[in-house]
Amino acid sequence: MSHRKTGAGGFTLVELLVVIAIIGVMVGLLLPAVQAAREAARRMSCGNNFKQIGLSLHNYHAAYNAIPIHGTGTGYWQGSPNMAWWNDSVFTSQMELSALVGLVPFMEQQALWEQISAPMVGRVDGQAIAPGGLPTPGGSWPAMGPSPDNQQYIPWMTEVSTLRCPSDPGKGPPTSGRTNYGMMMGDSIDGMGTHGYLNDQLQPRPGWDAEQYRACDRGFFGVKRSGNFKDILDGLANTIAMGEIATDLGDRDIRTVWSRSNGESWGANPPSGVPGNPSFCQTQIDPLAPRFWRNGTPPDLITGQFTRGGVWAHYQAASTMVNTILPPNREICGAGWQDSMGICPPASRHQGGAHVLMGDGAVRFITDSVEAGNSRAPVVTQQNNAGRLSPYGLWGALGTRGAKEVVSVDSI
Repeated sequence: MSHRKTGAGGFTLVELLVVIAIIGVMVGLLLPAVQAAREAARRMSCGNNFKQIGLSLHNYHAAYNAIPIHGTGTGYWQGSPNMAWWNDSVFTSQMELSALVGLVPFMEQQALWEQISAPMVGRVDGQAIAPGGLPTPGGSWPAMGPSPDNQQYIPWMTEVSTLRCPSDPGKGPPTSGRTNYGMMMGDSIDGMGTHGYLNDQLQPRPGWDAEQYRACDRGFFGVKRSGNFKDILDGLANTIAMGEIATDLGDRDIRTVWSRSNGESWGANPPSGVPGNPSFCQTQIDPLAPRFWRNGTPPDLITGQFTRGGVWAHYQAASTMVNTILPPNREICGAGWQDSMGICPPASRHQGGAHVLMGDGAVRFITDSVEAGNSRAPVVTQQNNAGRLSPYGLWGALGTRGAKEVVSVDSI
């Protein structure tokens, strides 16, 4: 009996194309899930960074029985050459250091703290010594550094990993030493800036100015104010201590680029400009791209080093302040330069909201849809609703430290 030899089996071209098509469809379906899983991991890492900062804040308080001051340093330079408070100084830090500087040694950054707390040599551009004319031996930088505007002082330009959210891709010039976490100033902007209620040495004035400042100083942190946990009358678990911020990518993002010169109240009743209407800058947004400022002027934008979160060591509003007036991921709208007062909502590169750090160290994710009252209500000043409940709903209540609002954790 004879047997016919059969050829080896194989795929036809049609079958191969079908298999490739099926694989392509499966990859297309799985890719968004993979990307979502990666973002979930980055978001978790971002929250863990915030928890570490919260532990640092509590350890600082345990060590000093105080909250680190937002707006401090080695003094205001009044020697020769005479300088205005807004000038970059290599002699002192100009009383412009953020509260984050004080937290450095509690964030496992001892090497960085040793650079800051002692005179040091070296510059970002690689030169051996600091600029000429320094009063210290060998031309070294002074202890606690120059003003945080200085882009040659290595510590101020250092990226601190704990201060960076991995979901934020911002890096490099024109800003270095970025932060994705800022200090909560409450639900009022009056008194946030480096003028108004401060004297030429950037210290709070007495008398009437002090009364004005106390009326609007409603947050966990205050400008150049010392304090401790007992000042948080609403309870640490009910008060936001810090909020997440997104940094600039050079794309005119309304969350990261400060629109300035939008009016100031200066104690007016009713307040004008931004203090009179926190949504003042909405007309400056591109209607075809609502996440970005429109082209032209207005808006008058602050770009470069002083965009959002651009200098972790600087206490000025654009760099390291947040408030609970507009909900997360709304526009930042200034009443003047980046060191003036302004609307500074938290923002993030996460979908649908941003992290906040509560006073007790808990980290919560606040959605963009949080109940935020009237976004056009004038901010609280001594002349306008001083001591009253926040006009910005649940969101505003979470930002005040002693306005006696009743906040349920389950409602966040």
